[in-house]
Amino acid sequence: MLLEEYIFAGFGGQGIMTIGQFAAYAGMIQGYDTAWIPSYGPESRGGTANCNVVISDDVIGSPHTHSPNGVIVMNAPSFDRFEPEVRKGGVLVVNTNLATQSSERSDIKAAYVPCADIALEVGNEILVSVVALGAFNALKKVVSDENMEQAIKWKIPQARKDLIDLNVRAYYAGKEYLEST
Repeated sequence: MLLEEYIFAGFGGQGIMTIGQFAAYAGMIQGYDTAWIPSYGPESRGGTANCNVVISDDVIGSPHTHSPNGVIVMNAPSFDRFEPEVRKGGVLVVNTNLATQSSERSDIKAAYVPCADIALEVGNEILVSVVALGAFNALKKVVSDENMEQAIKWKIPQARKDLIDLNVRAYYAGKEYLEST
């Protein structure tokens, strides 16, 4: 039975909710049941933001997770809050541009990715979270890259079609960074 529970966390404005939707849509396209639940502070930028994503091959009983098997943290406060919650055997992706901590846990797989640096190389720092998602999916391998691409195309509104190619490139740049290290 497949039951993937993720938490993606960072500051508002980093694209946390968007990558959560990308992951949930990719799971749907792949034929899984999915759930996405946002959680954010009252600030639109700079406040806390995180979301839960659940992907399962069975009916999802609850969209909330307190013991995720996959976590992306985009800043230091998110690392401090969610690194201890990663389930044994789980995956943690850390944006090293804003979180300099290292996990001392030997029971999880941690990947350290300079997401903002890679996003700038791709063409726009706003793509920082999509870079992290590419690295994350390279570790988790729950949904195919083709389905993630389709989810990106599906989620980005027609009025912003100019961002589709940049998002796809950022996703693959994160994946390639992780696979090359």
